[in-house]
Amino acid sequence: MPLDASARGVYPIAPTPFHPDGRIDVESIDRLTDFYAGCGATGLTVLGVMGEAPKLDHAEGIAVATRFIRRAGRLPVIVGVSAPGFAAMAGLARASMEAGAAGVMIAPPNTLRTDDQIATYYRQAAEAVGSDVPFVIQDYPLNFSVVMNPGVIRRIVQENANCVMLKHEDWPGLEKISALRAFEADGAMRHISILCGNGGLFLDFECERGADGAMTGYAFPDMLVDVVRLSQAGERDAAHDLFDAHLPLLRYEQQPGVGLAIRKYVMARRGLIASDAQRKPVGGMSATARAEVAYLLARLARHDPRAAV
Repeated sequence: MPLDASARGVYPIAPTPFHPDGRIDVESIDRLTDFYAGCGATGLTVLGVMGEAPKLDHAEGIAVATRFIRRAGRLPVIVGVSAPGFAAMAGLARASMEAGAAGVMIAPPNTLRTDDQIATYYRQAAEAVGSDVPFVIQDYPLNFSVVMNPGVIRRIVQENANCVMLKHEDWPGLEKISALRAFEADGAMRHISILCGNGGLFLDFECERGADGAMTGYAFPDMLVDVVRLSQAGERDAAHDLFDAHLPLLRYEQQPGVGLAIRKYVMARRGLIASDAQRKPVGGMSATARAEVAYLLARLARHDPRAAV
């Protein structure tokens, strides 16, 4: 089913598993996809920033996306199709949708500075992928250096009928969520789904501000599922208690440059992927960092047995 504005829950950003020699590990793709489906994820996103998409060639990108899509079955899969040019973007979007993707995610190039430039870019990108292809705005100024205020997001939504979701990764960004939901309440913007990133670092309050869930990484996506579920059920204290227990590890994983190495290391320890290998260039972990992660996992296991790995 195509992605629409009613999407809720957790769409984990899937890492791309590799063998130590750099080959794509398709068996780990299957294992990881099965885990996401089994832990209650409502969808998943592939070829995102943490999916090492720039390290894949075009054919590999299509192959990875297709493998995830086919293994996911009825679980909707969003494919990151951001590219320097619209030809590459359109090609990956077309191949992904033909394979059964639910929609695509588009990040802005770091050359955009004005509201007009941003709105024009997304109008052209929406045309490039096709007006029948649902797309997600990826708003991640810390990484892309493009600042989208609530007004320009509203403009993108209103100008492009196939825009159905915002991946919200501004920081600080809680007030942005409130502003966008206020636009909807006033009738100034049609409803879209808002799923949040930043490794889940602010997920506890993002849900309370009106976010529909999370679209992010973190080595315990099952925790993200539980926090969103508890929050949406009105069990505020239980949601915050679980989130607070994971916060030290979640914060540690958010370190720039080494975050993906930490995430893959823990996911490998959990048995979700066979190896923590990344494709070069890589940001590795020192022996000290591995010991610190082990310490954090041991402390977390006192509150959440899933960390006893």
